[in-house]
Amino acid sequence: MFVNLPNCLTLSRILVIPILAILVMIHRPLTDFIACLLFILAGITDYLDGKLARAWKQLSELGRMLDPIADKLLVGILLIVMAAYGRLPHGGIIPAMVILSREILVSGLREFLATSQIGLPVTKLSKWKTTFQMIALGFLLAGDTSAKMLGISWLPVSIIGSFLLWVSAILTIMTGWGYIRTGLKFINKP
Repeated sequence: MFVNLPNCLTLSRILVIPILAILVMIHRPLTDFIACLLFILAGITDYLDGKLARAWKQLSELGRMLDPIADKLLVGILLIVMAAYGRLPHGGIIPAMVILSREILVSGLREFLATSQIGLPVTKLSKWKTTFQMIALGFLLAGDTSAKMLGISWLPVSIIGSFLLWVSAILTIMTGWGYIRTGLKFINKP
């Protein structure tokens, strides 16, 4: 079941990361716009891979493992590259650090609990958190340069992206705390 469309969609999300990183580094109106489009396509694959795997009964352990890794790599690397190249709005490093910290913490918690055959299922709020992160990053990737290029410079793209990044950081704290509370129940058992 390695080579099926859902797994290929997940892998495509990982393969597009270096291209997105380079486009962020170039930081021209056209490259910002292309980065935003590629990121939107990556977001669509995130939605489709699981939906198609369930609909076509092509669920696999590889897909179950790779999907969250692809999401975390995509978001994490883009946040790091955007921070390194001054592409995050003023104060944007704070929600970026919150997001990255939570991802590492929850991943470690999941790995620890997996040794005891305990899983931490993804919550609906976590799916909303991911959605807000993706939308925020899409706006931040497009930036005001893309808005100007498209003739919609009246739209405060960077401000919207910054606001959504903060919303996703708040959701990140909420979901992270929920996972920690759940995980601690299992850790404290004899």
